Amino acid sequence: MSADELILPGETDAASVAKQTSPHKLSVLEKVGYSLGDLAANLVFQTLVTYLAYFYTDIYGLKPEHASILILTVGLIAAFGFNPIIGALADRTISRWGKFRPWILFTAIPLGVVALLAFSTPHFSYEGKVIYAVITYSLLLLLYAANNLPYSALSGVITGDMGERNSLSSYRFVAVMFAQFFVQVFMLAIIESAGHGDKSQGIEKVMTWLAIIGIIMLLITFLTTKERIIPKPEQHSTLKEDLKDLLKNRPWIIMLVLTLLVFITLAMKGGSYVYYFNNYVDKQSLTTFVSPIVHFLSNIGLNFFGEDPVSAGFGLFNAGGIIFMIVGITLSKKFADKYGKRDVFGICLFISTLFVFAFIFYSPQSVRLMFASQILHGFFYGLTIPLLWAMIADVADYSEWKNNRRATAIIFSAMMVGLKAGLTLGSSILTWILGLYHYVPNSTTQSPETIQGVKMLVSVYPSIPFLIGAALLFFYVINKKMEVKIEHDLKQKRTA
Repeated sequence: MSADELILPGETDAASVAKQTSPHKLSVLEKVGYSLGDLAANLVFQTLVTYLAYFYTDIYGLKPEHASILILTVGLIAAFGFNPIIGALADRTISRWGKFRPWILFTAIPLGVVALLAFSTPHFSYEGKVIYAVITYSLLLLLYAANNLPYSALSGVITGDMGERNSLSSYRFVAVMFAQFFVQVFMLAIIESAGHGDKSQGIEKVMTWLAIIGIIMLLITFLTTKERIIPKPEQHSTLKEDLKDLLKNRPWIIMLVLTLLVFITLAMKGGSYVYYFNNYVDKQSLTTFVSPIVHFLSNIGLNFFGEDPVSAGFGLFNAGGIIFMIVGITLSKKFADKYGKRDVFGICLFISTLFVFAFIFYSPQSVRLMFASQILHGFFYGLTIPLLWAMIADVADYSEWKNNRRATAIIFSAMMVGLKAGLTLGSSILTWILGLYHYVPNSTTQSPETIQGVKMLVSVYPSIPFLIGAALLFFYVINKKMEVKIEHDLKQKRTA
């Protein structure tokens, strides 16, 4: 992309104004190119959500209480330290490529390398392994923030058309689901196969390939996207003014808390399933249920799951939920355009929570009900997935509409604080509860108390943040009517 394709601060000619106020219809190439950035990031993120606790306790060899402290401390420092700094710097970046695209370019390779190092198992003493984990996890969260925060903010400046923004979010989160599908469905079986039974070797081999693929995808995102919404040349807000605008922005506060709650549940629930299948689900019932499916897939050449019924059941369980999440994502734009993002998000989040809570009633033999609940949860939660980030972009518009100043990245950085803090709290709560219920890593037999704790971790505990989040949306003022008004008023301002 050349410099003359970008509206830079200081341009005042009619062509630049027209470019900012145009409908910003996006090509399929740009939507796909943008979505690949989230596919790459989620190869890292979904691995953190699904396997971080399991990696530290059962592969890397940390005690659950030490893993909990590590995840909590490093994660909160990253959430409240790294993200605001990156957001402020990104909003003040000026380059021939724009504000946010350079961050994607220059962090692509370091992020891939550190992701590999963070899931490696060096032959250190126990204290050395703790120090190594602290350093690599800190670097991973720093580079993830420096890459993914500008990437997320980029969606707020690619287009000002809210319909196109909904469409872009749908493309983006279909890509997210593909990453999630790979990590949650195939990765455990591939790790065991690649390591020939040695999970530490297996996860290093898998992460090597994921790092290479992720780097290539991030470079494609940089090359195929453009920044079109540029702050007015006369806007020179200070960081203090930006923060003051945030604190007066009630929709932003609600979205911050909602993001925190959503990712607490995702980390807690997502990280618990591997323990649930290893320690709670009846192996014979699971084998009886999944064997015909695995046999059918093998006959058509999809022999991904091997002979282990637990990894096969775990993969197929996640596959069912993710496939129906993708169905929900594809329908999300249609419902959001008709009823507004807020109403669709709140209703579907509440319904999806009911199917999470239902796991408290299932016996170890209720495999069919487990799979059915996962599928139904996946569909209704899928309807909400593109809406979260589209709503945050709407909050950036709301701030510009109210204050005549636009600070896209710092608004997204605040949401990334919620995301990182939620991921941190969810993962640390998971490992803390496992320790509370006396979980023994790599043990073939757990106490009844531990098994009950694992059951609560996939049902009651993750339902609570989701329900609070659904209730919060009653206080979110940007409904369908206000969306239309904000979009109309901003177009007029930019034209004038």
